[in-house]
Amino acid sequence: MMISEEDKQFWQQTIKDVKRQKSQVVNNEKKVSKPVLRQKHFYATMQDFSDYSKALNDGEFGGIDSSTLRKFKREEFKVEATLDLHGLNEAEAFDKVDNFIPQCYFCGKRCIIIITGKGLTVNKDDDVFKERGILKNRVPQWLNTPRLRAMILIYKHPTAKLGGSGALYILLRRNKDL
Repeated sequence: MMISEEDKQFWQQTIKDVKRQKSQVVNNEKKVSKPVLRQKHFYATMQDFSDYSKALNDGEFGGIDSSTLRKFKREEFKVEATLDLHGLNEAEAFDKVDNFIPQCYFCGKRCIIIITGKGLTVNKDDDVFKERGILKNRVPQWLNTPRLRAMILIYKHPTAKLGGSGALYILLRRNKDL
């Protein structure tokens, strides 16, 4: 529907004396403000983690106090999240680990397990020198990337009840933003 020129002129003539007023609250009720949600960043690089640049090795002391270290070595921390990498190729596994650790960190989880598996068993016909357990070897390397290393206090291969050498028992730093 088109507005005619005559209608436009009539409208302008009608509102020419109208002045904009300051808005007033008609209700005497208190305004309810919407809760402000903090934006969660899943990237450690957005914070200053320069103190944590030293690489960790399996079970190496990560600069934590002795009681926490003792609890960690005895596996007394409750496992709050688990990631199973069975059946994934290296690229898929990296993406999963790279998303899983920041997600756990920003949700306030402290102790997690990543199940890598032990690799294929050796058959008589297979090459003896062929590398086995690619994810078992790669995941500890990925944990030392600056982005993930900043969120990890310490890790180790757990006892057999938690997966043995086919898993990694990881203690994450506390997220002080929570």
